[in-house]
Amino acid sequence: MLTTATIYLRRAKLVLFLLIGTILAHASSHREAPLISNDPLADNTDLYAFRSPDNPNTITIIAAYIPSELAFGGPNYYTFGENVRYEIHIDNDVSTPGDDVTYRFTFTQENEDGSTFFNIRLGMQNLKTTYKVERSLDGGQSFQTIVENGIVPPPNIGPRSIESGAGLGSPNYLAQYLKGVSFTSTGETTFAGPVDDPFFVDLGGIFDLGNSPRQDGPNRDALAGTNVHAIALQIPIANLLKKGAPAQPTSILDSDYVIGVWASASRPAVKTLTPGGAPSYSGDWVQVSRLGMPLTNEAVIPIGQKDFWNRITPYEEIAETTMDEYFYNPELALYMDDDQFGGAVPAFASLRIQTNSLGSFDFSNGADGLYGLKGNPALAGTALDDAVFGTLLLPAPGKPRSVDLWPAFHTGVPNVIPYQLATGKGGNPLAAGKPFVNNFLPNGGDMLRLNMAVPPTPRTDPNFSSLGLIQAAAIGLTVAPFNTTADLEFIPNMDGFPNGRRLEDDVTRIELQAVGGAVLAAVGLWYDDYDPATSPSPVTQDLLNVLTYSTGVEQNDKAFFDTFPYLALPSRGTDIGQ
Repeated sequence: MLTTATIYLRRAKLVLFLLIGTILAHASSHREAPLISNDPLADNTDLYAFRSPDNPNTITIIAAYIPSELAFGGPNYYTFGENVRYEIHIDNDVSTPGDDVTYRFTFTQENEDGSTFFNIRLGMQNLKTTYKVERSLDGGQSFQTIVENGIVPPPNIGPRSIESGAGLGSPNYLAQYLKGVSFTSTGETTFAGPVDDPFFVDLGGIFDLGNSPRQDGPNRDALAGTNVHAIALQIPIANLLKKGAPAQPTSILDSDYVIGVWASASRPAVKTLTPGGAPSYSGDWVQVSRLGMPLTNEAVIPIGQKDFWNRITPYEEIAETTMDEYFYNPELALYMDDDQFGGAVPAFASLRIQTNSLGSFDFSNGADGLYGLKGNPALAGTALDDAVFGTLLLPAPGKPRSVDLWPAFHTGVPNVIPYQLATGKGGNPLAAGKPFVNNFLPNGGDMLRLNMAVPPTPRTDPNFSSLGLIQAAAIGLTVAPFNTTADLEFIPNMDGFPNGRRLEDDVTRIELQAVGGAVLAAVGLWYDDYDPATSPSPVTQDLLNVLTYSTGVEQNDKAFFDTFPYLALPSRGTDIGQ
């Protein structure tokens, strides 16, 4: 006979079972979405993909998880979750649906000494974590193990835990960090472990109604001194090429060398808690987090759609058109328009979108942008011609940013008119100009898109810039000898964001400049203060205002390494506050 207490316990277990299942089934990625903020171990923070500067025959991909780790956060320091699949997805062929290459990291923990509350003592570690890497070349249908029992370095607790004989007796933390690197028989190099958070941004100012740069005090890198856990891969370009692609690119913008990269975390659909026992997991694996382009969900997707956006794949997203409006008419643009709410956000005063570019084109929210040219013979053969890409880039009136922001986040940008620099166009944005980007891969939504044929810019090059492709455009427009010819040539920083993403790229600044119309200006849709009849140069004050805009936080608090995995050592718990 069931007692009242037993019935209550069973009901409580059932409610808990349903609640956890519901949370996991509807969870999402990155801390900018409500649900994933409750599951930090599965929370994507950032994704990077770049041609390795010291090993240019390879591509480095880094995915970071577990936001805002405090270095002194013991005794239970963060580490990767055991019941999580951390995956890096690569799309390399527009003719095949879904992923072409997938790397999966899974983790196992061991408590070496259960008799102490210390995380490290007398050469033993709690919890010691190891990792396995699997690779799929058939869209996730089958996986091959390429790393078994890789070592996850311990947290950087302090000198007694790491260097002393009472701890691990290591010569230094760097020696532990390097143990996280493994080499595969298939050519990849891998890493998994705690690192300094490589992202830099004044989160406090940005989320204080766009107060960045701060109008009332110094800017602060909110992530300085915090750590994340990262998985990293250095992959031979040959391993990432689509079938049939040439072994050597035909040019530095070869379309066959474009890849799309996104990262995710998945958990079993059901977690069951029972009195006196360890949790058990069952059911299908459910994606609970994903990330491609930085700040998409954080600063473009509204709160009511964040969880939904994060639980779908990029391939589902490209077919889901309800959220396209947030890119056609981005909320951020309202704060860069004096006819809207620009006056309420003084920090964005330098960022003003074109409302009368070339005396004709209005790109402010709700305007038509270039749609007024629809059907005009001048579009023939350009990317805006329905015969070339259909209605992809000019879908309807009232969607002004369908030609710049939407493709940058959803398809990449083709090396097709008008997406060439104004250099050589003779004042006509629909003429052929100087090529500077081609990362067009239109069969998925939000991903980092990288053209692997573009050479890496040496970090010691005096032209190297954290402004990425924005700086490449500026050099191609204004700096000799690059601006003296419309020929295709390598311009420093063509390998920078949003053509992939390097660790050094100041993506917050770049994206705000892009919302402010910098890309439109680069291809010849100049700012309103340019009048060809009276202005000697299109490099006007409005353009300079956008190009010189800064949030006030322009680099990471720690220098990156010159070799894989490049990420700085995690902050040490005993150093915080010094």
